[in-house]
Amino acid sequence: MQISQRAAAIQPSMTLATSAKAKAMKAAGADVVGFGAGEPDFKTPPHICDAAVQAIRDGHHGYVVPSSGLPELKAAVAAYLKRKCGLAYEPAQICITAGGKDALFQACLATLEPGDEAILPAPYWVSYPEQIRFAGAEPVVVHAGAGRGFKITPDQLAAAVTEKTRLFILNSPSNPTGVVYTRDELAALAEVVAGRDIWTFSDEIYNELVYDRVETCSFATLREDLPARTITFGGASKTWAMTGWRIGWAAGPHDVIGAIGRIQSQSVSNPTSISQYAAIAAVSGPEGPTRAMYQEFDRRRVYMADRLARIDGVTCVRPQGAFYAFPDVSGAYDRVLGAEVAGPKSVAFADKVLDEAKVAVVPGAAFGDDACCRLSFATSMEQIEKGLDRLEAFLKG
Repeated sequence: MQISQRAAAIQPSMTLATSAKAKAMKAAGADVVGFGAGEPDFKTPPHICDAAVQAIRDGHHGYVVPSSGLPELKAAVAAYLKRKCGLAYEPAQICITAGGKDALFQACLATLEPGDEAILPAPYWVSYPEQIRFAGAEPVVVHAGAGRGFKITPDQLAAAVTEKTRLFILNSPSNPTGVVYTRDELAALAEVVAGRDIWTFSDEIYNELVYDRVETCSFATLREDLPARTITFGGASKTWAMTGWRIGWAAGPHDVIGAIGRIQSQSVSNPTSISQYAAIAAVSGPEGPTRAMYQEFDRRRVYMADRLARIDGVTCVRPQGAFYAFPDVSGAYDRVLGAEVAGPKSVAFADKVLDEAKVAVVPGAAFGDDACCRLSFATSMEQIEKGLDRLEAFLKG
């Protein structure tokens, strides 16, 4: 049977592939330290689980109407975005989706046409370019390496804009780099897209994981005209350790949110009803559990960044958000890889580190920067210490 060109063109997620290989090695008995998954190692807080159990007992087992999300959850998310981010959205301007990835995917389908261009700062989250291409558009990659702190400049953004530009994707705090654009940096980027017929996707899934007292903000709050051309994305996965519950959201103008809702009605119907009741408890409930996770992430962040910076051949921009470090390991390529390798060097490097040091990292090529690799510190301090000990010993060779 023939597979469509659209499906054949989609590349598998390298982050999930790395995690799968590490899990397979563990299942075979290998002692692997996994830095690959972008998933909190904490359990979902008890009050959220209790809300899900109560929803089951109350018989909330059916389809959700409307398919765009429980009205109670939309209202709770709107209140959360107002309280935490200063964003003024009505519940009708919010679509609840089956995870943040689904929200972004459906938004690409709702806003992009074949032949459109989407400006994508690199390093980028692995799914952005595939989602753009699936919608028939072309990603225009604007690279900001470690030397620029992994942040693009307003001049770079302006130079990338053409008459075909329909979308600018911004992810701050960033996956994979952990960098956070300051309020002033965001304002300078906003000046470039203001007044243009360009959507901004502001992916703020890590909005509560900002460290070092960095002054940042939600993109749509910077100018009065931005909410009409901005879609803000978030979800329950990272802040509340609810990755498997699959609850995300998109917030924006009525017309585009309505379009996303229609796409969802003909695809997944609705995110799981039980998860939606749990998400109400998450965004409306006590902050103690999330602050405890935040403090532990912060402790691990400082330790990992400092250790990486001391390894010969490695440089590391200290992450100020999310739960990733994205060190430049290219200084070790010649020593580790030896003869010229076919394909991206970061892939060969990650394979060798996993096979020989039993440490799973994600190659930077997956994120548009072949000089780097991504390490998640969403794992225990014991595992972080063990994994970095192994990595350091391996690189000393």
